[in-house]
Amino acid sequence: MMSFASISTTLPGLLMAFAIAVPAWLLGKAVPLIGGPVFAILLGILLAGWQRPAVFETGLRFSAKKVLQASIVLLGFEMNLYSVLAVGAQSLLIMLFTLSAAFLTAWLVGRLLNLRGNTSILIGVGTAICGGSAIAATAPVIGANDKEVAYSISTIFLFNIAAVFIFPFTGHLLGLSDAGFGMWAGTAINDTSSVVAAAYSYSDAAGSYATIVKLTRTLMIIPITLALAIYTARQQNAQGTFNLLKIFPLFVLGFLGASIISTSAVLPPAFCLLLAQAGKFCIAVAMAAIGLNTHLRQLIHNGVAPLFLGLACWAAVAVVSLLTQHYLNLW
Repeated sequence: MMSFASISTTLPGLLMAFAIAVPAWLLGKAVPLIGGPVFAILLGILLAGWQRPAVFETGLRFSAKKVLQASIVLLGFEMNLYSVLAVGAQSLLIMLFTLSAAFLTAWLVGRLLNLRGNTSILIGVGTAICGGSAIAATAPVIGANDKEVAYSISTIFLFNIAAVFIFPFTGHLLGLSDAGFGMWAGTAINDTSSVVAAAYSYSDAAGSYATIVKLTRTLMIIPITLALAIYTARQQNAQGTFNLLKIFPLFVLGFLGASIISTSAVLPPAFCLLLAQAGKFCIAVAMAAIGLNTHLRQLIHNGVAPLFLGLACWAAVAVVSLLTQHYLNLW
């Protein structure tokens, strides 16, 4: 539970993100093809160059992480548990191909670019699973240094932002169904925030579908990180420092719990719908905070090689996901 001091330091940044999310939400209602989350991140990026007082930083970090996680939980209130399990199971085969594509591309292109150290592994993991969260979980396991982590997270984040704009446009261009786009976004966009933003900009049905797929994909962080921990421990001939509780995304349990409540009709359907709508607004709040912390010039200055590797992995996963769906007749 947050103390009064924590609330007072968090509130300014949270209110700033909220203030940006309100007009973004209204613009999204007026132009549903773009959607509130996209407008929120755009407005945030436009204001990112403002030298704001440090008092806002704690609340913005809270909004970008905790409010986003809360939004995922709230979205569970419009989900049917049986659909969650069915969609999650259906996406596993596609994930097998996209994970393989990400890791193989990271290894091959990383060698071609002569990227030494752990950068290739981190970008591969971030692209394959869940962006910055996967990188943060993997970094201590493989002994990555701060520079490698910074390069990897900034690279992944740049393509997260690009995906929010490119994927919905491309999906409409290809004539993807709501389920087809949801599967594509859920398996091919890196970070949970960008998956939710892009998919709900496409349609509410695509957003619900993509959220389930992405949360299933997020769980892949457990076996992948475990495998890397075992591999690194063997390479170093030392005891691995793998901690399941530290990497497990607990908000996934909240999402499942909300889905169970929705399916069992413990709460009135109208109230569940209201909670889900609150979750969609929280996405805009989180996107505003993420946009405010996005400095595109700084990301580009981190280096060309990590950016090219991130682009190669991102493109490989996006193409493989589409081709696999087409082959399986899931469009």
